[in-house]
Amino acid sequence: MNAREKYGIPSDAVITIAGTVGVGKSTMTTKLAENLHFRTSFEKVDANPYLDKFYNDFEKWSFHLQVYFLAERFKEQKRMFEYGGGFIQDRSIYEDTGIFAKMHFEKGTMSPVDYETYTSLFEAMVMTPYFPHPNLLIYLEGSLDDIVDRIQERGRPMEQETPSAYWEEMHNRYQNWINSFNACPVMRLNINDYDLVKDPTSIDQILERIGSFIHQTTLLKK
Repeated sequence: MNAREKYGIPSDAVITIAGTVGVGKSTMTTKLAENLHFRTSFEKVDANPYLDKFYNDFEKWSFHLQVYFLAERFKEQKRMFEYGGGFIQDRSIYEDTGIFAKMHFEKGTMSPVDYETYTSLFEAMVMTPYFPHPNLLIYLEGSLDDIVDRIQERGRPMEQETPSAYWEEMHNRYQNWINSFNACPVMRLNINDYDLVKDPTSIDQILERIGSFIHQTTLLKK
């Protein structure tokens, strides 16, 4: 019996992993996909034509960057469902508008007109009954101290040079976002409750929770 059958996880499920930097989204995506024999969907950063321009001039390019992300994630979301599901996705389409575009607007690096245009486009494309929402969004959470410790531990140079105030702001923004998120079912996982690197068997407990959660949400829809 494979893990999908053991824990009652549908073979056509689409599961999205969300959370701030350092919580282990990529590791979780990979491990779940390996155990469920699902495909993975990772963000494609290298082909982004606006990223370098954006870092040189936030105000000029923030709107272009966010629209590009929206279009690419929209196409990827459709692709996963057209393929017949069976995907674990690293980062959701919802975080772009709920966290990053909103942050640019509030900090003044996206004009009110651009922000209104962007959010209207997002609502028309994504927040409709016709858009294929994930079966489940797994939100990886932890205390600010635990997340910063993980960021320091993995030692990426750009992250090491980032002021701690930024990580605190992102932590708060993610918490505020997930507390009001309702586009699809949400299952929260605290990063202190498992260790997929040191204890690979901890994935079993997560898979059991996922199977139970999807079963319960399916019953509620009936």
